[in-house]
Amino acid sequence: MSMVRMNITIPEDLVNKLDQLVGPRKKSRFIAETLKERVKKIEEDKLQKMLEEGYKTRREESLSIAKEFESVDLEGWDEY
Repeated sequence: MSMVRMNITIPEDLVNKLDQLVGPRKKSRFIAETLKERVKKIEEDKLQKMLEEGYKTRREESLSIAKEFESVDLEGWDEY
């Protein structure tokens, strides 16, 4: 994987906490891993929202189809 150097600005207290947690020589890796996790979470949330919207959109159609086949689905149940 190729790397790109970035210049970012973050609050000083956050930098101090980061140094305490991971050390001054491992900040880049920690930030990259954290961003990767956050991006993955955002993408998963976006996909979840799209799926929910799709299910809501198809709800009426699905209910209509289920209602249409209800009599066929229940055939033979009185035998049990």
